[in-house]
Amino acid sequence: MSGRHTGGRRPRPVTALVLAVVGALLLGLGVWTATRPGGASGDAPRGPCAPTALLEPPCGAWWGAYVPYAANGSLTDAVHGFERRIGRKLDLVYNYHDMSGTELDGQLLTPDERELGRERLLMLAWESTVWTEPHHANWTERQLGWRNIASGAYDEDVIDPQARRIKAYGKRVFLSFDQETDFRIKEGAGTPEEFVAAWRHLHDRFARLGVDNVVWVWTVSGYLGHARQMKALYPGDAYVDWIGMDQYNYYLCHRSTTWLDFDRSQRPSYDWLRAHISGDKPLMLAEFATAPDPARPQRQRDWYADIPRVAPTLPKAKALVHWNRPVPGEGCDLTVDDGPGLEGYRIAGQDDYFRQPLPPR
Repeated sequence: MSGRHTGGRRPRPVTALVLAVVGALLLGLGVWTATRPGGASGDAPRGPCAPTALLEPPCGAWWGAYVPYAANGSLTDAVHGFERRIGRKLDLVYNYHDMSGTELDGQLLTPDERELGRERLLMLAWESTVWTEPHHANWTERQLGWRNIASGAYDEDVIDPQARRIKAYGKRVFLSFDQETDFRIKEGAGTPEEFVAAWRHLHDRFARLGVDNVVWVWTVSGYLGHARQMKALYPGDAYVDWIGMDQYNYYLCHRSTTWLDFDRSQRPSYDWLRAHISGDKPLMLAEFATAPDPARPQRQRDWYADIPRVAPTLPKAKALVHWNRPVPGEGCDLTVDDGPGLEGYRIAGQDDYFRQPLPPR
């Protein structure tokens, strides 16, 4: 998650089928009056743009976001509020969990997630840590250790109960274990070999319990200074369904003086992952955002508004997930809740490329 990116560690076509508009949002009432064909609560979509069994949309990409919990503790309220601001329903909601087992953060598929998942895809990021504060407020945590995960020490008390919850949910979900795993090595999680063993153990444990509705997303930062680590951390094609990466235009946030437009912030890591990890698997921009330029506010608007032009030239990037949360540091408000950023993000999200039919399960 983006709180790991501190201390300046890294700088950072028209579709064949025009789809119906997802729905009209009544801003005053916050009510959706229509759903897209083949929506998550309807019949399974058919035709050339129907998503695959691994939730890959052939004709475009999913439009998603990580949205922090609302002040009242509700993720549902937070997502609905965000959707009202951006003028559309999200395809994918991204949320994070630790392995504490607590009802607040350590339980996969909370009631809010289940409710949101009725008409959206869910992406669950599961960290092998116990967070010190609710919702990882100050980014501090206790590592459980990849070696311990791989040994089965947490199977009975931690892994198996959550695996059974996902199985009972029934609908397919994206699951990422220890996203941005390349940054976790220096945090004491373990070695690349231990991560691979932990990932494979988790994957095999789910299979042993009959959990067949997980789409496995291996997520690294994409920071090319970690190229060697990322190659060593890959569990293998048989254990991974999607590749994920988290790249940003941090600009002044992390003391960089170079402004990277959307293309320049994403393409180098996209190309590297396609060349060195997998050229076949779909790729998720699992976190992306730009910091603002205080001297040129319209830059933030244009950064987002340019996404529909660039995204089809990254054809295996099949899900774009915005990180809508500030990160520590001056100038690090990465949200699009208002101003030029919101305007550009709204424009991007209306493009047909991000209007793909959702599966019902």
